[in-house]
Amino acid sequence: MDIKEFDINLKNTVVALQTEIGGVRSNRPTTSLVENIEVLYMDGKFPVKQLGSITIQPPRDIIVSPWDVGSLPAVAKAIENSPLKMSPQIEGNIIRLKIPAISEERRDELVKFVRQISEKTRIRIRSLRDDANKRVEGELKLKTITEDQKFKMRENIQKSVDRVNMEVEKIISLKEKELLEN
Repeated sequence: MDIKEFDINLKNTVVALQTEIGGVRSNRPTTSLVENIEVLYMDGKFPVKQLGSITIQPPRDIIVSPWDVGSLPAVAKAIENSPLKMSPQIEGNIIRLKIPAISEERRDELVKFVRQISEKTRIRIRSLRDDANKRVEGELKLKTITEDQKFKMRENIQKSVDRVNMEVEKIISLKEKELLEN
């Protein structure tokens, strides 16, 4: 049982959480809201970030500047059809997205959604831990490790899980705080 491989899998789980949580809209505009929206353009699917630059214009605007002006309508349509439920405005060679302030009710929904995402992440972490513990048990049965090594490996696995769970909790609490601020 390679603990480094286990740690890499845990890190990938945290990265996936950060990516998913980054797409949850708060009162602050962020490029991650639109950068991964898939655009059908020239017989292919491309994320918005590959078709142009994305910038924030305070206080609540996101500006998408496609590198190819011909992609402007396709990018606007993809954003409009995305789960964000936003109406992009084409202004010359740019697309402007005005981010409205979110209501208290919507904030509560978003906090619940973030908690659901975090619970799925915790389930994934537990699953990784269980798989690692089963591999340790298998190595013990094959007599490739001793009983002492088994307990040491299980202890290291649990320490890694505890560390990652604290990191997940920190990420979630920061996102909840961001969602609840005005």
